[in-house]
Amino acid sequence: MEVMVMARPRLPREAQQRFWRLVRDGEAVVDAAVAAGVSSATGQRWFRQAGGVMPAVAESTGRRLSFAEREEIACLRAAGQGVRQIARQLGRDAATISRELRRVAPSGRRRVRPYRASVAQADADTKAKRPKPAKLATNLVLRREVQARLEHNHSPEQIARRLREDFPDDTEMRVSPETIYQSIYVQGRGGLRRELAKHLRTGRVLRKPRRRDGERRSRIHGMLNISERPAEIEDRAVPGHWEGDLIIGRDHHSAIGTLVERMTGFAMLLHLPDNYGALAVQEAVTVKMSQLPEILRQTLTWDQGSEMANHIQIAAATDLDIYFCDPHSPWQRGSNENTNGLLRQYFPKGTDLSVHGAGLLDYVAAELNNRPRKRLSWKTPAEALDQLLCQPFNPPGVALTG
Repeated sequence: MEVMVMARPRLPREAQQRFWRLVRDGEAVVDAAVAAGVSSATGQRWFRQAGGVMPAVAESTGRRLSFAEREEIACLRAAGQGVRQIARQLGRDAATISRELRRVAPSGRRRVRPYRASVAQADADTKAKRPKPAKLATNLVLRREVQARLEHNHSPEQIARRLREDFPDDTEMRVSPETIYQSIYVQGRGGLRRELAKHLRTGRVLRKPRRRDGERRSRIHGMLNISERPAEIEDRAVPGHWEGDLIIGRDHHSAIGTLVERMTGFAMLLHLPDNYGALAVQEAVTVKMSQLPEILRQTLTWDQGSEMANHIQIAAATDLDIYFCDPHSPWQRGSNENTNGLLRQYFPKGTDLSVHGAGLLDYVAAELNNRPRKRLSWKTPAEALDQLLCQPFNPPGVALTG
């Protein structure tokens, strides 16, 4: 007896589109795969096969039916609706719907197979492939020229520019920098050997996706950017404005939170013995900040790390206005970065930070706060803070009246 085994339909193109958009927006490959509804292994395979280069599948057009529309067609068809009814509901031409329903109808059989969105999408993806031979795979002279220049450590942009200068009358000796990159990184593009990547400035085996301007999506819902922070905070003339961050332990399994007051440099350390997720950081920040008088609880500036996902709850519990730095801009938290550097004397990189108890963290913070600082005229942060709390504070531009 012959047993028919149906092949599993390919994953919808929209899953790949969502995966690559998330990667472009800064998500890790594994996280992007899960968010796109595929396994982490599938996401890593897509990334590895593409060499880290976003393929054309990531760009969708409104002309073609989407997987969501195909699912809607399947539901409406199963409910007994006709072609014109489905077309009206989807805002598509009736001919488009009719053609789509014929996509999975086997010819020469009396029994019509039910329309399945996944099968139709797989068929559409297969028929949409129109592979075009890569230029460096078909032009041997050009490929040898590009390869020789790469071996002399010329960048793809330098090669593309110089080819125009060296072969001004030969249009076949023209190639774009992106074509060179893709010929190195993308499997199946042909042309250049993957090991030529070592001659590029980065030397990466896989290309790192580059986000387009303005396309980064923050992982922190409802955040306020540092650009919205009041300008008077910048000159450190007003107390109560803090900077925060985490120092991370071995294999990213442990962390210690750091808080630094901008005016005095006074530091507090957050004990995170179990994990440094959003809830743990929320509780630790709330406890530490609640110990301070109101004058010292004005604002907090933090990096765009997921550990601050509960910033709204922190702000409500502590009366702090919380702002977030731009991505990859540690200088926007200069006081905190300097303190984190000092803390590595006590907590070296590559060590397990979860073994340190709250008492030790308070001891280390006290030692830092009793170091004299040049910018404080050799006072210590503890002395500066004590002086601030013991004497009336007169903000710049505000006159005290008797």
